[in-house]
Amino acid sequence: MKNLFTIVSLGLMLISSKIVAGGYVDPAVAEVEPIPVPQSPVPIYLGIGLAASGVSKGCPCGTGARLKDMTYGVTFRAGWDFNQYFGLEARYIRANLEKDFSTTTHYGLYLKPQYHVTNQVNVYGLFGYGHTAVEGCGYNNHVLTVNGISYGGGVEYDLSEDKSLGEYNRAFDGQGDQEKGWGLWADFQHLMGAKGIYKTNSNVGSAGISYDF
Repeated sequence: MKNLFTIVSLGLMLISSKIVAGGYVDPAVAEVEPIPVPQSPVPIYLGIGLAASGVSKGCPCGTGARLKDMTYGVTFRAGWDFNQYFGLEARYIRANLEKDFSTTTHYGLYLKPQYHVTNQVNVYGLFGYGHTAVEGCGYNNHVLTVNGISYGGGVEYDLSEDKSLGEYNRAFDGQGDQEKGWGLWADFQHLMGAKGIYKTNSNVGSAGISYDF
């Protein structure tokens, strides 16, 4: 019995030494490397956000003072990313809440140059042509309508979880907000400047959420 106990003890010590030295690996606990799954996002995105529209115009009293109004509403946007540097975006804005003397409606089409600061952050510009209508007292038929150049800029932040392990069918996917999923955005636009008999200016700031397909 004593000899048997000695043999068993020696056997256990030998097995233990191999495990500690890395000479034995239980196949049941071996790690399995995840397999990359290539993604092919469609380069289209849609977004909706809150808008704050600022309008200022000359006072009809002739004193040189300017009247200012801030109204609130909504911004819709839809875009197509050509590549990592350029996209095209359409916008519609309607701001008519908490008005004093004005409401603003705008729609336009913009070239969108962009740059990926990190894999989650994207900065961009907006340069395009749009239609802006400011409704309020003192204008012809109470509406000032302008068609012309509009511009602005902003930032996008990607909220989506990248499950592709870096495998994409297009080289620029996975950078900035250009992968499938949700994101946040905020920007500023100049809509019109010194237009009409009262030299009306109109600008709008927007912030919201978007989804990349």
